[in-house]
Amino acid sequence: MSNEAVNRQRRFLLGGAVAGVATAELAFMGAAHAAPTPAGKPQKLGPIKQIKAGELDVGYYEAGPADGIPVLLMHGYPYDIHSYAEVAPLLAARGCRVIVPHLRGHGSTRFLDSGNPRSAQQSAVALDQIALLDALNIDRAVMVGYDWGARTACIIAALWPERCLGLLSVNGYIMTNLPGNKLPLPAKAEHGWWYQYYFATERGRLGLEANRRDIARILWTTNSPKWAYEEATFERTAASFDNPDYVQIVIHNYRWRLSLADGSPKYAELEKRLATFPTIGVPTITMDGDSDGVVPATDGKAYAAKFTGPRSHLIVNAGHNVPQEAPEAFADAVWKLASARH
Repeated sequence: MSNEAVNRQRRFLLGGAVAGVATAELAFMGAAHAAPTPAGKPQKLGPIKQIKAGELDVGYYEAGPADGIPVLLMHGYPYDIHSYAEVAPLLAARGCRVIVPHLRGHGSTRFLDSGNPRSAQQSAVALDQIALLDALNIDRAVMVGYDWGARTACIIAALWPERCLGLLSVNGYIMTNLPGNKLPLPAKAEHGWWYQYYFATERGRLGLEANRRDIARILWTTNSPKWAYEEATFERTAASFDNPDYVQIVIHNYRWRLSLADGSPKYAELEKRLATFPTIGVPTITMDGDSDGVVPATDGKAYAAKFTGPRSHLIVNAGHNVPQEAPEAFADAVWKLASARH
């Protein structure tokens, strides 16, 4: 989850990034409450395909026509591809070619070389998606994400705009700010990031190894306080946490954000570019959940200057896991981006 987004108004560009809001178009969407999970075991996305892409053998779900408008749906932590279990078929029915990958360390995605460092810094995760698009022979796609997925989508839109038909980013402009993350947050916000500090310790690493489901269940509840998910829905996703690289990936991600773990030298040049907080010029929709327990909903004005192309901002009736909690509203927003370019 993106602690940078919580205090982006006061420090994400170390003092210089909140000016200029006139380019943003503001719109509010009152979405219907997500329907409760039907009785019985929720349907798993499948079949899951595998493809070698970059450092990984990526597990991914695909739906829709092969010649449809490509849409890449990226999940966050502690979630998996099933955040898009209802969004994917809605988009496929409209003619999109929907790709939903397990991020590194999740589901059936595996490293091709057992000796590769289990890095999870932001540029590594973004390069995974570029490699996936290349492997699938997809030149351009609508980039869609929340949490880790939103950061990844923003990075791709900023550094590789030629690969983007559009961007949907939950919680707005998200880039990791290493210097900013060394500064304290208000006490209430710090309390909410307990797990990140827990993961910074050896006890926390052992705790994640032993209690990955229980930690995720707590975060699901606090991240989305109004979401009445069923245990079967949780377990459908929790199976993805059994990936052998899961603990190493999660731990490195959060320790790297706090400058407690080194990044890989091979990503140094990309991280240098991201440290300048590049602007995003592709057509964009930013989105907040009105009951998000991680990042409270805003009007999107604080980061408006980071988007130099057309942008609208939506507030939907959901918590942090927006696509799973409000799938119809989410799919409608993605379709707006996809259909506008065709």
